[in-house]
Amino acid sequence: MTTSYKELLQQREALDAQIRDAREKEVADALARVRQTVAEFELTVTDVFPSGRRTRAAGTVSKVAPKYRNPATGQTWTGRGKPPKWIQGQDRTQFAI
Repeated sequence: MTTSYKELLQQREALDAQIRDAREKEVADALARVRQTVAEFELTVTDVFPSGRRTRAAGTVSKVAPKYRNPATGQTWTGRGKPPKWIQGQDRTQFAI
């Protein structure tokens, strides 16, 4: 016997409801365990979720020392990013600082 399209849609709706209910229950159980552990060990938000940005303050940009200088104009370039027109296609050693 073949199952009709409508019957399959009804089965899917029933499965979706079961999945939703199972997820809600498991999430509630997981949250209860997490809350118990946090309380037991007196953890803080930063203990549980470290930001990972401890090396630099937010918004600071580190400066890079220039590696090349144009002797004619005094312009400098760090060697990062797109090279300026005055150094493109030339041997960079002659511009090294």
